[in-house]
Parts: sequence; C-alpha cells; structure tokens
Amino acid sequence: MSPQLAENNTEASILGRAMDPENWKLTPEAARSILTLELSPKDRKRMDALAAKARSGSLNADEEVEIENYRQVATLVEMVKSKARLFLKKAGLLS
Repeated sequence: MSPQLAENNTEASILGRAMDPENWKLTPEAARSILTLELSPKDRKRMDALAAKARSGSLNADEEVEIENYRQVATLVEMVKSKARLFLKKAGLLS
C-alpha cells in the first residue's frame, strides 16, 4: 500500500469524510449539542496520569495501548466537534 493511500484511509480520515458537513442532516441544536462532548472527569484524570507517566518514560505495554486508545478517542471527539463548528459557521450561526 502506498503511503499516500494509507494516510488517506486512517480511521480519522474515513470518519472525517463520513462527517462532511455538506452531507450532514444536522439541526443547529444538534450541532451545538455536539460541541458539548467531552471526556468524563474520570477518563480525563486517567489520561492525565498516563500522560505524566509517558513524559517520564515509565509506561508499561498495557498503558501504552491505553494511552493510544485515549488519544484516538480524543482525536475523534475533536474532529466531530470541529465538523459541528464548521456546520454552524457555514449556516451563519457561529462567528
């Protein structure tokens, strides 16, 4: 597989195309609701603890998988929120 093809078909890229604001059937209320998505306080605390361990170089193999899971979910949440902001901006509802 070429690097170009692989880069364009990551989970984030595929999801990004699936959530193209041009194709969304969103209401402004739904888009605003999406903007409130966040990790739970428990998950945020765990992610912070794992990040501290990563900075010190002391993650074990299971924790490396766990922090990658958090990173992927956080990236996807931010992508969804970004698409919602774009939807609202194109609708003239967000400056």
